[in-house]
Amino acid sequence: MTLDSARFSRRGFLGLGAAAGVITLTACGSGSGSADAPLVMTVWGGDPDRKTYQARIDLLAKKHPDLKVKLQLIPSDSYAQKVQTMIAGGTGPDIMQVAESVNTYSSKNQLLPLDDLAKKANLDPEQRFGPVGSLYTYQDKLYAIPDRSGAVTVFYNKDMFDKKGIKAPTADWTWDDALDAFKELTVPGKVWGYSGAEWFPQWWSLAYQNGGTIIDAQGRPAVDSDEVVEALQWAGDLVFKHKVVPSKADYADMGPDIGGDQAFPNQKVATHANGFWVMSGLTKVKFGWDIAPMWRGKKQAVSAFGSGLAISRTSKQRDNAFKAIDFFTSPEAQTEIISSGQDVPANLEVQKSQTFLKPPWMKTDVDMGAFAESSEFVFRAPFIPEWNEMQDVISNGLADFWLGKERSAKKALTAVQKDLVSLIKSAG
Repeated sequence: MTLDSARFSRRGFLGLGAAAGVITLTACGSGSGSADAPLVMTVWGGDPDRKTYQARIDLLAKKHPDLKVKLQLIPSDSYAQKVQTMIAGGTGPDIMQVAESVNTYSSKNQLLPLDDLAKKANLDPEQRFGPVGSLYTYQDKLYAIPDRSGAVTVFYNKDMFDKKGIKAPTADWTWDDALDAFKELTVPGKVWGYSGAEWFPQWWSLAYQNGGTIIDAQGRPAVDSDEVVEALQWAGDLVFKHKVVPSKADYADMGPDIGGDQAFPNQKVATHANGFWVMSGLTKVKFGWDIAPMWRGKKQAVSAFGSGLAISRTSKQRDNAFKAIDFFTSPEAQTEIISSGQDVPANLEVQKSQTFLKPPWMKTDVDMGAFAESSEFVFRAPFIPEWNEMQDVISNGLADFWLGKERSAKKALTAVQKDLVSLIKSAG
């Protein structure tokens, strides 16, 4: 399979988002069946995802003939509801894909803590996955093992950089270095230096680089801190002050439903910081391009996209389920993720392997090593149980800021902070 044929859709932060297609859900199997029944594994996505997960299940069957897994692929827009219904009915999946809403489940005691099973299997999440190994935790307990995890990286137009005599981006670039390059690369009204940071994984990266945090260690909102305000203001100024990023009106002039993912291959923006899926639109472009780690602020920090594998509380095959998860996240099985062009495997050994660095579908000489380098900088996202509600508050609260109607990040985030405090207080 080529990357192009995989028909990538832009995934949500850490994986939960648009499906690449619609698959009809088969009848729900019982994840709480007898010990010799097949393990039920639920995932979301489209046909390319189904094929890759099934290929990994087939490898498991060869390695462990005693383990049988039945794959249930559910369209992403109905995934949460379907899985919640299964769990409530006592037939939750043995293995289930989770992402940023993981703690919506764990806070309701719907997932099995995996610390003891991981220890028994000698699976060290930090060793196998780096900083993302602890992403899926709640109240100091591990609830999912990372499976897919690609950090935000910088896609850049090599031809434009060479024409301007600008050196390629590196992880050592500062905000000032980035801004200077964006200014040099911008041709007013025609080409912009950068695609922008409106999507929260993008500007959150800046906030954490600046020493800020969205939710502090005590679980309290912290978006009105000086560090977060300064980061958001810098991102907004790129659009309205320096004009090195297209405004919403500029994007609208490019055509319907155009954002950075489309503007970069169309050579309307010279740099674009986003996820692995961006490459799906670059397989046939005629210009030179490459990938680099995202620049740094006071420190290096970057968002990641992906998902993990969890075990529902209703599973009666917990040991077998974890044995399968251990295999699915091993180098042997994780190689399938990149070989098919599905995503970035969470396993660091695979990210650093030649299979990942030179995948068969990549016909361009691209620095795929940027993903492994960036994995070292991934910050732990605040996966609070009220994740979806938090996103609504932030999105609504910053709408006028990104339209340029409210130019003060401080004023916008002060209002967002107030609403987040109310949200979390009411949830508590």
